[in-house]
Amino acid sequence: MKQTLTYFAIAIMLTACGSKSGASGDVDVATTIENGDLAAMKALKESLSAEQAVIEDKIKLLEDEISAKDTTKKLPLVTVFKAKDTVFIHFLELQGSVATKQNVVIYPEMAGTLQRVYVKEGQRVRKGQLLASIDDGGMGQQVAQLQVQATLAKTTFERQKRLWDQNIGSEIQYLQAKTNYEATQNAVNQAKSQLAKSTINAPFSGVIDEVITDQGTVVAPGQSMVFRLVNLSDMYIGADVPETYITSIKKGKKVEVDFPVLGKSVDAKIRQSSNFINPANRTFNVEIAVPNKEGDIKPNLTARLRINDYTNEKAILIPQSIISENANGDQYVYVVKNRANNNEATASQRIIVTGKTQGGIIEVLEGLSSGDEIIEEGARSVKDGQGVKVMNE
Repeated sequence: MKQTLTYFAIAIMLTACGSKSGASGDVDVATTIENGDLAAMKALKESLSAEQAVIEDKIKLLEDEISAKDTTKKLPLVTVFKAKDTVFIHFLELQGSVATKQNVVIYPEMAGTLQRVYVKEGQRVRKGQLLASIDDGGMGQQVAQLQVQATLAKTTFERQKRLWDQNIGSEIQYLQAKTNYEATQNAVNQAKSQLAKSTINAPFSGVIDEVITDQGTVVAPGQSMVFRLVNLSDMYIGADVPETYITSIKKGKKVEVDFPVLGKSVDAKIRQSSNFINPANRTFNVEIAVPNKEGDIKPNLTARLRINDYTNEKAILIPQSIISENANGDQYVYVVKNRANNNEATASQRIIVTGKTQGGIIEVLEGLSSGDEIIEEGARSVKDGQGVKVMNE
């Protein structure tokens, strides 16, 4: 009541003074201008300017006093959210490439003319199936002749052995027959082994992805590519992981695999983690087995990987956008305290220690507790100890 009376008295005094000086001032100005005396006009202008400065000082004093005592002043508007324990699952995001260990180019083992090709592109073949044959240059006939000789040597040896068992004949005859039989048998096996190189067989089951060399072409070992054979049932993704994750990324970890080109995602696991760290880029390799029942996942296809490397069952998570940093490099946020029934409160600065991030969310390790009311909107416009008004309930 006393404060109200003071304001009223000051207002009456200013009004009275203003009315009086204003009326006389108007008369003085009009009279001085009418007289046309330049010196008098300048003097009157200086007098009025001095009066204006005094009035402005008085207004400034009143504004300062009103600002200090006015309980209805405007407070910064903020919104808050409550900190609470949340399950935090962090993912390491990588890019990898699809591969298969059964993706080979088949070369001939014998030089000669590619006599016949038995398969075509896109054909599914079994392990050991005949794919092509090469002109053996008469080696088949040589094998047949050696087999005849081996048959004769075997018969001779068996007869000589029966005589030797009956103590008939000399030991040298027996040993010669045995040696001749073994030598011809070895020659037959060696010739058959060479003859087998005139055929090209599938080293594993898969699909003929490409027939590279046409029938009738002269081929040579290690130089002429004949087929590309691919098995799409045993696919995997290879990726390089930074060495800092060597303790958290291990065999058996779950992986979310996304194929942007195919528009599909699959769940997989790490089937192998390398024990070797590449000194060039400080990474180690992991392999993720990929199911491919539909056969639409191809070698060298790009894949995005999300590997769960960290989980916190009771984490406090906040938006990264509300965090500020002081001159010492400490991160801080604002919480509200002493919140009244009219939602007016005081902003209080909290130094925090942060952990891992995921998207726009960051984990707070120290500085906040479950139940703290953290300022979100308006966090960058308040100061420590400043009064604020909370807009959301």
